[in-house]
This record gives sequence, C-alpha cells and structure tokens, in this order.
Amino acid sequence: MRIEQQPAYVLHSRPYRETSLLLECLTRDHGRLGVVARGVRRERARVQRAQLEPFQALSLDLLLRGELATLQSAENVAPPLRLTGDAGLAGLYLNELSVRLTGRQDPLPELFDAYARTLPRLAASEPLAWSLRRFERDLLEAVGYGLQLEFEAESGEPVEPAQLYRYAVEQGPSPCRPGTAHALRGADLLAFSEDVMPDAAGLSALRVMMREVIRFHLGGGELRAWHVLGAAMSRR
Repeated sequence: MRIEQQPAYVLHSRPYRETSLLLECLTRDHGRLGVVARGVRRERARVQRAQLEPFQALSLDLLLRGELATLQSAENVAPPLRLTGDAGLAGLYLNELSVRLTGRQDPLPELFDAYARTLPRLAASEPLAWSLRRFERDLLEAVGYGLQLEFEAESGEPVEPAQLYRYAVEQGPSPCRPGTAHALRGADLLAFSEDVMPDAAGLSALRVMMREVIRFHLGGGELRAWHVLGAAMSRR
C-alpha cells in the first residue's frame, strides 16, 4: 500500500544494516509505523539523515508492506523545533511514552494532534510539568484509557473541590481523609478535567497520580525518561 504526503513525526531511530535507519514514526492517519529508511546514512543520500531527527514536522511518502513501511521520500513542512535542556528531555519523554503505550498501525489521530500541540508548548518554555500532564491525559484518552476526573468512583456523585480524593486506576477518585498517601484535592482533579493549570501543589499531586496510572498501563514497568527527568529536576 502506498501512503503519500502523510503528516508524521519521528519518535525513535536506530541504525539498521550498514547505511539505513529503522524509525518509529507517529503518523496522523496510520498511527505508529515502523519505517525502514534505506541508505540515509550515506554521505550523498537522497533523504538526509538530518531530515529525520525528532521533533520535526514531516510529510512522508511510504510503501507499506506487512509490519514495516519503506521510506520513499521525506519533506520538512515547518522549521525544525529546537528543544534543548529540560524541554528536550521532556520531548524525549513524549516520544518514549508514545512508543510504549501504542501499537503499530493503530490509527490515533487524536494522539497525533495532542503531540503536535505539545511540542510548540515545550519550545515556548510553557510550564513544563503542566505541558507533560496535559499530554499524558490526552494520550490516555486517545488510546482508550481515559481518566475519570469529574465523578466519584463508587457513588457517582460529582467531585467536590474541597474534598480530598485517592485516585484508583480503572475506577476513579474516592474520598479519603487528610494524611492519606497520594491524596489529591478535588479542585485539582476538576481543573485537570477542564484544562486549567492548578497550583504547584496540585501539579505535584497530579504528577504522582499520572505516574501510577501510566505504570499500571505499562504492566508495572518503568520509563527511562522518568529517571532522566527526575535527575535533571533534582539538579536545579
């Protein structure tokens, strides 16, 4: 199957044979694709390796056969984003999370849109923690693991802003007492649902909650980017 002018981003690349690369690409209409980029490591390759760096908006022509596609051409459709420092680490986290929580050839246009929204936020130095929480939330929604943030898990009653809650994966928030580990304020859950940034304490609580949720959907696994980001933040 020929795929022409497909909007895409490269999530990961590694050397393949002597002169090629094996890419993981997030595409708008075909989801995550494994792509063989033949010959791009040659000095005079038709498609230059630099064109296939992460965080660049691309238009790809592909030939899809079975599990892998073969790159036919690649065109940059916007100036490449320069994500450096913590923003660069955050971008790599987006990429790792997208690879780990998606399957190949599963169309996820909502995830593609969320990814395309988040990169400029990182480049513009918007609050890093909030940009990451928004992307995590939108990714989970796109892959079918959407969060329940507005109603209590057992009673179905609306979440109360002044109440403390403990969030259970696959169930939602349940009221808890002060001092409960990993408790969240109802106001922060509602703000997250309404795409309103909470205060620093709320962002910290949401970070813990989202890590628990993501770890669950990874089957209890860890992400390398968690450790890298944690080390970077601790040096501040």
